[in-house]
This record gives sequence, structure tokens and C-alpha cells, in this order.
Amino acid sequence: MTVSEISRLFFADGWLQALAQGMVKTLGISLGAFVLGLSIGLIVAMVKLKGPRWMVVCANCYTTLYRAVPELLLILLLYYAGADLINLTMAALGQPSVEINGFMAAVVVLGIVQGAYSGEIIRGAIESIPHGQIEAARSYGINRLMLVRRVILPSMLPFAIAGLSNLWLVLVKESALISVVGYSELLTAGRQAAASTKHYLLFYLAVAAFYYLITLVSSSVFRQVEVRFERWMPRHS
Repeated sequence: MTVSEISRLFFADGWLQALAQGMVKTLGISLGAFVLGLSIGLIVAMVKLKGPRWMVVCANCYTTLYRAVPELLLILLLYYAGADLINLTMAALGQPSVEINGFMAAVVVLGIVQGAYSGEIIRGAIESIPHGQIEAARSYGINRLMLVRRVILPSMLPFAIAGLSNLWLVLVKESALISVVGYSELLTAGRQAAASTKHYLLFYLAVAAFYYLITLVSSSVFRQVEVRFERWMPRHS
């Protein structure tokens, strides 16, 4: 294949734009699921560390189940079971069934799955905080919400950032699994381009290049964040 043919496929035929749009969708899904997963993970971590016994048991069951079952199976179960549950609820209320938004479904499903992993990362990071910092904050009479927001979260981030950066990169790749429930993202766009043009190797390599670009940029951003938070870490002589 000549350079002119490749240029025609990507630019004149519009496949480069289709791949770029797929990348934007992938980033949107990943970012939404990452934020949701962090929120769930923070709650799970706090429950495991300070919650009542029955809530700790529930949190342990959640993290164990979602880390044990393959992500693809979880996506299928959460998507279809969730859609059925919503429509059963609507039927019980005498309302017509609703069509599940593909983007929101992808974010929620992946966010729930990632919450199990981020919960363990955050829990380990919180346990790495010197206990004296928390005791000192409590001695000033700080309430629990402010303790979490002003002491625990800033102190645990240097310990969590490496694990969270790996979790983000894994999430970007796992976003491709959401295509099984009919939502188009980067890999789906590449598969459509390959099937339409019959140039499978070319377009799958192009998809791989897009994922590699995301990884390079993401790694650079997380490295800058890590360097920034490392300034807060105590120095040992």
C-alpha cells in the first residue's frame, strides 16, 4: 500500500476523523467511569476502615466479587440486569419502558467495576498515613467531614497516585469492552473502518497508535501530578 492510498483512506474517506471521534468517546467514558469509581472507592475504603461490622462485610463482598469475576461478564450482567430492573420499576409505577442511554450505561457499569479496585488502592493509601497526623487533627476538634477533606485526602494522595494512574490506564483499555452492549468507541470505530475498507492491519495498527498516544499523554500528566504531591512528603535524612 502506497502513502497516497493511506492518505486517501484516512483523510479523503474520513476514517481518521471517525477514529478521532472514537477516541473522544473512549476518553469520555473512561473519565466518567474513573470519577465514579473513585467516588465509590472512597466510600468503600472509609467503610472498611471505620464502618460498622455489617457494612464492612458488605464492602468486602463487593470488592471480592467485582475483582473475582471477569470484567466482560460483569459488564454484561450489570448492563442487562440494570436495564431490566429499571424497566420493571417503570412498569410497576405504570410508566412506559425507557431506553438506556449507551454513554451513561457505559460510565455507570465501568465505574461500578472500577470502584472495587480503587477502594483497595485508597484503603491502602489511607493506612499509609502516619497516624499522628490524624490524631493531631482530631485534637483540634475537627469534625469528620473536614478531617477527610482537609487531612486524609491530601495526605493519602501521594501514596495512591501511582496505583490510580495504573487503574486509569487499565480503564482506558477496558472501555473497549463496552462495545459488546452496542456503544461505539475507539476500537469499534477501528473495526468498522477495517471491515469497510478490508485493510484490517492498517486500521488496527492505527487504533493501537491512538491507545498508545492516550497512554503517553496520561503517563505524563500523572507523572506531573505525582511530582507535585511528592513535595508534601516528609524527607528522611
